[in-house]
Parts: sequence; C-alpha cells; structure tokens
Amino acid sequence: MGEKHLISGLQLWQWRNAAIKAALATDILAREVDWLLLEVAGLDRLALRLESFKNWPQIQLQLPLEELDQLWQRRLNDRLPVQYIAGVTPWRQFNIAVSSAVLIPRPETESLIDLALAAASNASGHWADLGTGSGAIALGLADVLPKATIHAVDYSLEALAIAQANAENLGFADRIRFYQGSWWEPLAFLKGQFSGMVSNPPYIPTSTLPTLQPEVVNHEPHLALDGGADGLDCIRHLIEISPSYLQPGGVWLIEMMAGQADLVRELLQNQGSYCKIQIHADLAGIERFALAYKS
Repeated sequence: MGEKHLISGLQLWQWRNAAIKAALATDILAREVDWLLLEVAGLDRLALRLESFKNWPQIQLQLPLEELDQLWQRRLNDRLPVQYIAGVTPWRQFNIAVSSAVLIPRPETESLIDLALAAASNASGHWADLGTGSGAIALGLADVLPKATIHAVDYSLEALAIAQANAENLGFADRIRFYQGSWWEPLAFLKGQFSGMVSNPPYIPTSTLPTLQPEVVNHEPHLALDGGADGLDCIRHLIEISPSYLQPGGVWLIEMMAGQADLVRELLQNQGSYCKIQIHADLAGIERFALAYKS
C-alpha cells in the first residue's frame, strides 16, 4: 500500500457517521467502525472519541475511500469479518496479519500461551505449534520461551505464507521454523525430542458448522473449524500420536470447545501415556483447555 490516499477530515467524519448508522441498523457493533479507522486511517482513539479529526485538512488512508466503503458494505451485507477488511487483528501484544486463508485468532486462545509458560519445565527445547494458521500461537510461544525453538506446522500453504510474514514482521523469524504438512508428520526427524506441543485444532462438529455466525461459517477456512462428526477427530489424533514425539515430562496442551472437556480427559487417561491431566477454564469460565504431561 505504497500509494497515499488523501481525504479531508470532514469527508472521513461524514463516512464514519453513515457507517455507524448502517452498523446499528444491521446489528453490527458501532465500535467496529472505529476499530477499522484505527487501522486504515491511522487515527487514534482520542481523535475518534473527540471527533477532532473532523477539522483536519487531510488524512491519509491505506486504501481509497470508495474501496473502504465497498468493504464496509461487505461487512454489512455478506458479514465479512472486520479483521479481514483491516487485514490485521490484535492478539496478545501483537498486531497479527490475517486473511481469509487463516482463522482469526481469538482472545480466549491467548490463555494457551500463559498455560504453556506455567507448564514449561524445559523452556529451552523444541516446541511445536500444530495447525499454526496465522502463526499466533507460535509467536506467543517464541515471545514467552525465548530459549526455545518453535516448530510451526500447517496443512495450508496460504496460511503458512501469512504465518511466516507475521514472524518476520514481528522479529521472530530466526526463532520459528515453518513446515507444510499434517500435524506431527513434518517433524518426524525430531521424534521423542519435544519439550511441548500446543495446538488450537479444528473442534467444531461438522453438523454444528452451519449454525455458526455467518461471519465464521461463510468466511473463515472450514479446514480450521471442522472437527468431524463429534468435533474430536483432530484432538483424538493428537492424543494418540503425540506421546511418541514428546520427551518424558513433555507438555501436551490444546484448546477445545465447551462441553468436550470430560471426553478429552477420558481419552487422555485411556491412552495411557499421559499424567497430571488438567482441564483449565477460559476467562468466561468455560472449560476450554486440556493440559497433560507425557509420563
């Protein structure tokens, strides 16, 4: 976006008022308009709150106002997520680039990083982020485990391209290695050597997908959402395969859906290679994370 797209503050103010009005009429949060303007117009929260930008002679946009408006119409009519319009989403302390090739990292997933850090007895070894998507978890791990090497795997080459760009832009390119493939497969050369594995796998039951918000089901990659008939296909696989990749005491940590905790705990117990199995709730009190150690 090298070109400069200049408009007057008054023009932008008029566009913002119309956009907020349209948002409220279609049950979209008005604050999404301002969130978008923080990203594409470089305005700050104060200028937006006081509407002081209204008097500025010119404002530089990252894209022409017509294009911004077309994208906003898609937000209203097609339920295109605002993060895809801005091409970026905040996650932990990062600004992470996203496109429709990757799942938008969710705030609750941020807790995986804190759980990993608390669980890590070996913070200097090899750690895996399986199904990395935008690279969010790999970046979070690289940040809190500065001595570790992070191995990020995804099946989608488009997703990996975004994850790699994020690692470069945020200064972690030398700490994260990227691999195309399915779950552990590309990491066979390090079998038995991993200090930890973190994953936010697909966990939505196939029949539930159509009932999700249109923002999710119509725009986010189904590869990253669909967990099979009961939503646990990928989690079952990760429970089964991971012990041969982890060191004794190695950390196994995943995100799951509300209502899956008891079954996941049972699967971990029955597999026989895990100990100290724990379920952790997210900030909303939903049992969302399963943590275990290789015995």
